[in-house]
Amino acid sequence: MRTSLRHVARTALPALAVIGLLGAPARADGEAKLLAPSRTLRVGIYPGSPTSMVTDAAGKPHGLAYDLGGELAKRLGVGVDYVKFERVADIVAAIHDGKVDFTVTNATPARANDVSFSQPVLAIELGYLVPPNSPIGKVEDIDKPGVKIGVTKGSTSERTLPAKFKNATIVPAESVKAAIGMFGRGEIDLYATNKPTLFEMSDQMPGARILDGNWGLEHMAIAIPKGREEALPLLNHFVADEQSSGALDTIQQQAGLRGAIKAKRE
Repeated sequence: MRTSLRHVARTALPALAVIGLLGAPARADGEAKLLAPSRTLRVGIYPGSPTSMVTDAAGKPHGLAYDLGGELAKRLGVGVDYVKFERVADIVAAIHDGKVDFTVTNATPARANDVSFSQPVLAIELGYLVPPNSPIGKVEDIDKPGVKIGVTKGSTSERTLPAKFKNATIVPAESVKAAIGMFGRGEIDLYATNKPTLFEMSDQMPGARILDGNWGLEHMAIAIPKGREEALPLLNHFVADEQSSGALDTIQQQAGLRGAIKAKRE
C-alpha cells in the first residue's frame, strides 16, 4: 500500500504541474478575450494632451493612454487599434457604448457610473493657463465679472468650476486645439485643465504661463467597459508593474508629461 501511494504521488505531481502550466495560458487567453473581444484592443485617444496622445518632433506618437494601451495589447497577445476623438468625454461615451476597449482618464465618480476603472496610474495637478501680458497674475484675480474661463466641453473642469467661481464666466471649447484659437480671438482669458495639457498648450503660445498652485488633482486610471470587471485584477497588476519597473516614468518622459505626481497604491 505504501509503495502504491508513493507511485500515485510521483505520477500525480507532474500531472498537476502540467495542468498548472496549461492553466496559465488559458487564463491569459480568457482575459484577452474579455479585454479585447475582437482580438484587437481598441484604444481611445485624443490629440494634444500627454495624458492621451502627442507627437514628438519626429512625428512619433507618445502619451499615457497611447503607450499603456500598446503595452497592454502586447502583453495580451492581441493587436492594437488607436481610435481618435476630439475630447476625452467622447472616448468615455464610446467605452460606455462598447465601441472602445481602453483609455486612461480621470477616474471621477461621475465617469465611474459609465465605465469601470483600474487602480490609479498617477495623479496630476489641475491648473490655469493665461496668455502673454495677461492682467491675471494669481488665482485671486480670476473670479471677477467679465473674466472668461475656457474649459474643454464635457470635462471635469466644466462640471466643477461653475461652483467655484460665482462672477467669472465658464466658456466651453470643443477641444484643446480650438482653445488656443479662442485665446487669439479674445474669446477666453484663461484656460483650466490638467497641467500636462496646459504645459503642452503653453509650448505653442510663447509668453503664456501657468499660474502657481493648483485647484485639485486628477487621478488617472485605466477605463474599460462595464461588464468586464473580472479583468480588473489583471489591469491592477499591469499598472503596478508599469509603476515599479520604471516603464511609467519612461512613458511620461517620452510624452513630455509635466505636472504629475505618484499615485497612491490602493
